[in-house]
Amino acid sequence: MYKNILIPVVFEEGQDHLAVFEVAKALAAPDAKFTVMHVLETVPAFALAQVPQDVQDQARKTVETMLASTTALLPGAASKLASGHAGNTIVETAKTHNIDCIVIASHIPGFEDFFLGSTAARVVRHAKCAVHVVR
Repeated sequence: MYKNILIPVVFEEGQDHLAVFEVAKALAAPDAKFTVMHVLETVPAFALAQVPQDVQDQARKTVETMLASTTALLPGAASKLASGHAGNTIVETAKTHNIDCIVIASHIPGFEDFFLGSTAARVVRHAKCAVHVVR
């Protein structure tokens, strides 16, 4: 049973957060701590300079609201919003916050994953803790 579980989420069509939360609860010790995390991918500065600040702020608020409502589906969970490369940020967060298990959803891989690798695949390869992938 795991005591400190990180659950990375994305806000794409068809993502079943409840299924991932059920797996996390099944793997959890009775006193487990859950952290639901979303990573905002870093936008290159040259592109970001073309987006008005109020649009950037509103986009961030929208993601914060979505993260809060998703986290509320797992009572007692904390939420964390981070920025950076998703795979690297998840692995680094797990390392710095003493996470003992990551429960992450994965899409069905396509041809592009052969060359690039999905976020879940990167997490599986580089995390120092247990990783459970939910399809």
